[in-house]
Amino acid sequence: MEKLKRSELFGAALVPVTGALVERYNKCLSFIGTAPTKLRSFHIDALGWSPEIADEKDDFLYLNSGEANPNAIILSPKQNEKPAYTPFHSFDRGIMDLVFKEQKDAIKDITRDAAICVDLDQYIDAFYEPEDLLKYSEISIDFSIVDDLYSIQQKQLKLVEEFKEDHNFLNESLHLKILASARKHGDLRTRTLEMKSMSFTTNSFYTKAFGGVFVFRRNGIGKNILIFESKEMADKVEKTLKTEAFHIEDGRFYSALAVEKMIVLDPEHSVLSGYYERVQKIIFAKQIKDATHSLHEILENNNVYKRYLNRLSADTRKQLMVLERLKTNAKKVNALDIEGGLTPEVLACIQIPAPELSMEAQELVWKLIVKTAPYKDPLFLYWYDKETFYSEYTNWDESYQDWVIKLIKQNTWNT
Repeated sequence: MEKLKRSELFGAALVPVTGALVERYNKCLSFIGTAPTKLRSFHIDALGWSPEIADEKDDFLYLNSGEANPNAIILSPKQNEKPAYTPFHSFDRGIMDLVFKEQKDAIKDITRDAAICVDLDQYIDAFYEPEDLLKYSEISIDFSIVDDLYSIQQKQLKLVEEFKEDHNFLNESLHLKILASARKHGDLRTRTLEMKSMSFTTNSFYTKAFGGVFVFRRNGIGKNILIFESKEMADKVEKTLKTEAFHIEDGRFYSALAVEKMIVLDPEHSVLSGYYERVQKIIFAKQIKDATHSLHEILENNNVYKRYLNRLSADTRKQLMVLERLKTNAKKVNALDIEGGLTPEVLACIQIPAPELSMEAQELVWKLIVKTAPYKDPLFLYWYDKETFYSEYTNWDESYQDWVIKLIKQNTWNT
């Protein structure tokens, strides 16, 4: 992971927490029922989640009050537009973006002296059945400010109003009360210290609940589709006229998504995005044996690439040629009519989210495609499924790691 850190592909966007901010963070942890951290310094993302504290507690979900009730912590305006490193739901980052947009002034004023605990309540105390996820629509965002600065502000305002009445400006005791409050808390009179509840509407999303589920909700205009990473959970769902459920290894869900016009086949898009070329190199790299060159050099140097290509088995070369032919014919009407047929590798390359979908829905479909592709494109994996990327990265050959880092750095527009 050190190479990723040096390349600013891991941890570069996290906000450092030290000194008084640690105490404020611990007050929030206590407020949500979690034991305080013993660390004297750490880093946090947009949600206030810290990788160091997750390691300390051996619990990546330490900010959650059960699967159905996540929390967030705001210590600083610097958390605005930061990534969410391990979101429980795919929309968690969207919620925080909305909070920072709508509550910008309050966050700036409050975090000068205190921290903010964010409660994301979707009116479900707990998930009992997988179908409960379809009820997860309107989320109430409530805020609690540690040390209750708003109440202190109201007391200061009341003291000032009292000071203005009659001859109270001569009241020495009142003078002392105002000064004592100002010394302890500062002048709070003109600051925005109240955060009113907000709401956030979800549609389709991914959640880690029930072992991981893609929820495609059609809101009455088609079938809801639930795609589970756990076969046990998928088998529990009763199929109805309104809902279909699949295990993620059951490729039939792609047809169901196509029927709902959420996914389409587009060879030309895949060529322009460079996806074909990357998949070819990934298939190629996995077949190389007893190499005397580094993988980075093999994949970057065309002459060296050809040398190793000729050593591959006939079946592997044929597999690569199918992709090459499809890439060449991508703009033609009959692009999919190729010798060798639509192999899993080919299908993985040409399926894309329907362009008519919202950006959020397109990213969700991309996340699903990346998770189910027979060969993992490291660029798309980094963009759409960072947790899996970081997990798999540690098992890669060091030279391949170098190639992947260079690939991502050359395509930084979506990182």
